[in-house]
Amino acid sequence: MTIRSINPVTEGINKELEPMTAAQALEACRAAKGASSGWRDMGLDARVGRIKRLAAVLRERKHEMARLATMEMGRVLKDAEVEIERCAALCDLYAANAHRWLDDEPVETEFSKSVIAFEPIGVVLAIMPWNFPYSQVLRCAVPALTVGNAVVLRHSNNVPMCAMAIEDAFKGAGFPENVFRTIITDRAAVAKLIRSRFVDGVSFTGSTDAGREIAKLAAKSIKRCVLELGGSNPFIVLPDADMDAAAKGAVDTRMPSCGQSCSASKRFIAVGDVADEFTRRVIERTRSLVVGDPMDSRTQIGPLANRQQLETIESQVREAVAKGATVECGGERLGDKGYFYKPTVLTGVKKNMRVMKEEVFGPVIPIMVVKNEKEAIKLANDTEFGLGGSVWTRDLRRGEAIARQIEAGVAGVNRGASSDNRLPFGGVKKSGIGREFSRYGMLEFANVKTIIVA
Repeated sequence: MTIRSINPVTEGINKELEPMTAAQALEACRAAKGASSGWRDMGLDARVGRIKRLAAVLRERKHEMARLATMEMGRVLKDAEVEIERCAALCDLYAANAHRWLDDEPVETEFSKSVIAFEPIGVVLAIMPWNFPYSQVLRCAVPALTVGNAVVLRHSNNVPMCAMAIEDAFKGAGFPENVFRTIITDRAAVAKLIRSRFVDGVSFTGSTDAGREIAKLAAKSIKRCVLELGGSNPFIVLPDADMDAAAKGAVDTRMPSCGQSCSASKRFIAVGDVADEFTRRVIERTRSLVVGDPMDSRTQIGPLANRQQLETIESQVREAVAKGATVECGGERLGDKGYFYKPTVLTGVKKNMRVMKEEVFGPVIPIMVVKNEKEAIKLANDTEFGLGGSVWTRDLRRGEAIARQIEAGVAGVNRGASSDNRLPFGGVKKSGIGREFSRYGMLEFANVKTIIVA
């Protein structure tokens, strides 16, 4: 099976690659396992030095790496550059805090000495998606490597050129051979890798169905697993909200990467009489978005990543309209080439529609009106997902109280549920298990060891 990198603007082929066989992929994991002990024994200072150098390499190569993301999954070029800068900032964060977060913690006991030590577990297999082709990888790899693990990346086959560029960046930063490896495989090989003795932990970002299968495989081998499985994040607008800020927040938190973001706001819940004004302002902002060539600096929204994404969005919107929703703007493909879909606002939405039940991975804003705050909270939590959510209000104390009632891993007041390098990120319910970013993300693949000297 040939793997093809497809340009979502032209539908042309960027590159064709032959995938590794399962045996070749397994050999890469074996090599990473062999390299992991040397990387661990180099010591934290040496590892931090490489992480600092990686930040510099990412900044040096920002433009060329961003162009690959634009070519492979349609990310607007200027946004892809911001993504890579954020990856460099992530390196800065872990380099600056590594000693504080990983130094032994003494504990007062009756023994001569009691400490908590933080040690690597071995090799982490990172199975990553295409929607943020660099930051999804680095948020797993950088903390795992800082602890002293080796990392093997099995990236989405939508973005093989990005995957190889990441490995090249690690090489450019002077990481020892095989401490970070990229493998290009078909899906069948992944199960063999997880079961192998050369993999000690798995980090997966993707769909709930795929995550369930990854978790089964990891559980059978008793291996640590972090799952980030997306969400259908509620966006609650209370009557006292700043309407302009709320409308801007709605569009800004829904449309990044053409709406293809796990942390994006996805279900918009307006309380009472505020609904009309909020909807009007959202429609105005959505209509003003510039859709086009993602290489163009004027473009705000590029294409969806692939044909499957485009067809799924079409079917979700079509089903909503068939059940009574109204398309206020957008609701159709744009142009006769490329995977473009007009930014869309739906009203008259009901909770039994797919746009409210499923994760909508595209530029669609479904707005549902409820009578009061209590009903808004109930609707916000009426989902199998629990990644993020937000509430918009001028009363910050009230907003925080509602945020605490949202069943999610991240909740914002007058801010969306997007991730922050400094704060833990992850979900509850079917949005996954485990955390990324901050010290909590670093400890997911650390052996938290108790040492007692009696």
